[in-house]
Amino acid sequence: MASTARAARLYVGNLPWTVSHRQLREYFAQFGPVQSARVVFDRSTGISKGYGFIEFSNTSAVANATNKQLHIIEGYNLTVQAQNS
Repeated sequence: MASTARAARLYVGNLPWTVSHRQLREYFAQFGPVQSARVVFDRSTGISKGYGFIEFSNTSAVANATNKQLHIIEGYNLTVQAQNS
């Protein structure tokens, strides 16, 4: 069934539509080792839906990211929330 060891996951909202998977990964790498970074795009238009997900290798990276009060990319204040696995 479900794996006992899960990556620590963050929801990131209010992303500028110009942010790529790579930019998201590079920004959140300052908080710990990133396993994956994914911006969600609309299938029909190819335009970003303005949110994405980060998976870290450990939970301390999630704590580091959520402890920071303000996250800004390209002038946008991001919404960052830990996801329950």
